[in-house]
Amino acid sequence: MLDYKAALVASANYLKQHPRELLHGARKARHWRFALPLAALKWLATEMTSGMKDGPRDVRIAPCPPGLRVDVTVEQMSTWLRASCVVHLERVTLNADSAEIELRLKNVEVHLLDDSTQSPLSALIRSQTLDLSRVASLVAYLPSRPAALVEAVDDRIVVDLMKLPRFLKDARLRAAMALLPDLLAVDSVVADQDHLDIAIRPFPRGIPAILGHRNHGSPV
Repeated sequence: MLDYKAALVASANYLKQHPRELLHGARKARHWRFALPLAALKWLATEMTSGMKDGPRDVRIAPCPPGLRVDVTVEQMSTWLRASCVVHLERVTLNADSAEIELRLKNVEVHLLDDSTQSPLSALIRSQTLDLSRVASLVAYLPSRPAALVEAVDDRIVVDLMKLPRFLKDARLRAAMALLPDLLAVDSVVADQDHLDIAIRPFPRGIPAILGHRNHGSPV
């Protein structure tokens, strides 16, 4: 599970070292926008992948407006790879049971970490016969398909963060997620050099929906 205490400590330390973030955030909030520092995203990526026996390693995130450049080390079909791509966030859908994020993967590159590796996948990479412009379709057929992967077609991937084991076991997070559809909707997510600029729409179902939610005794 996500260590909330560690997240709060890290956030407090970051704001102490970067006090202007508070003013920047206040200016954005007036227009119903939320500026998430890329430093927070990098911290979360490290936190979520640390100690994992399987899954991505050595995740690096850098701005590539309006998207993000992501570099990651993964093992597939007994082959260690260093992969990179530019990620564009197309859609975010939050509700009681899911936290879906739709991504577009551009400028995909894959390199062997060990040139001496002998495997069917390494042979395809050496021959440059993989169509990386449709990398999502390739991901869909990987034997070690991630649990959070909902859909993968062409360059489009949809992941549901609530299917990650750490989130599935987090009762407090799931209770909070049940309230989100009434509180806000995410309209767009665009990266600049230092932040993810998240445009939100408050109370998309109206105030009566929130009152009705409370009257039905939903968990808080």
